[in-house]
Amino acid sequence: MFVLNSLDANVSVINPVTWEEIRRIPTGKEPHHLYLTPDERSIIIANALSDTLTFIDPRTAEVQRTVRDIVDPYHLRFTPDMKWLVTAANRLNHVDFYKWDGKELTLAKRVATSRTPSHIWIDSKSTTAYVSMQDSDELVAMDIATQSIRWRTKTGAMPADIYGSPDDKLLFVGLTGSDSVEVFDVSGVQPSSIKRIKTGSGAHAFRAAGDKRHLYVSNRVANTISKLDMQRQEVVDTYPVPGGPDCMDVSADGRFIFVSSRWAKKMSVVDTVEKKVIKQVPVGKSPHGVWTLQHAPR
Repeated sequence: MFVLNSLDANVSVINPVTWEEIRRIPTGKEPHHLYLTPDERSIIIANALSDTLTFIDPRTAEVQRTVRDIVDPYHLRFTPDMKWLVTAANRLNHVDFYKWDGKELTLAKRVATSRTPSHIWIDSKSTTAYVSMQDSDELVAMDIATQSIRWRTKTGAMPADIYGSPDDKLLFVGLTGSDSVEVFDVSGVQPSSIKRIKTGSGAHAFRAAGDKRHLYVSNRVANTISKLDMQRQEVVDTYPVPGGPDCMDVSADGRFIFVSSRWAKKMSVVDTVEKKVIKQVPVGKSPHGVWTLQHAPR
């Protein structure tokens, strides 16, 4: 299991049996998010202030390589067909499209955006990248083939993470400056905001429960995690989590949520049956991204 320590410039490796931090792997400055390549051969850690990507073997936790000159990679996502890597430059207000040939990344285009591009979601057909604009309160759709903006629409306050429904028709957007998740219908030529689901203050990051119906959202200010029914578009359960819950992963059987407690320097384990935190593992400063090898389907 990996937990990114954003202010320590490293990643904690945790034994999920003993719940001990067994070592730390140096990265670049401010590692915020990580992503498993679709072929599952590498975990990529985006180091925003070092302009680098660290590739790590997800099974052995060995560093495979470091890719340099990736400008301000705050958030990242591969297209499902593995032809493109898309990165959001949170500080520099642009989104980069990199071609991927299986070995090397080549910058195809840098697209200027509005203020503070935050999180990225890519549809299942590898055609559209959706990016939240945290300080412009916008959601932007980008055509991947042409690397151009298709549309933009206003959102609620401080949009952060994005999650798409399995049929690609709906987008769920966490409103960190509010207490809700905003739902957009993106099945037409233009998007439509159809609902706001009240979850808790600081609605921020998502992780699928693994059943293609339910979705978890961390409410960073409220110190809770909400379970959403994507079909009914409502909250069906809530779990208390101290310390500013942020990024999450879910165990393969769907019972446990592993979440970074951002302000407490810990990784918390939530039992969704007992509905409480059952374990907290000390990690580094400002823990952010979380990933486990034995995880529920995304």
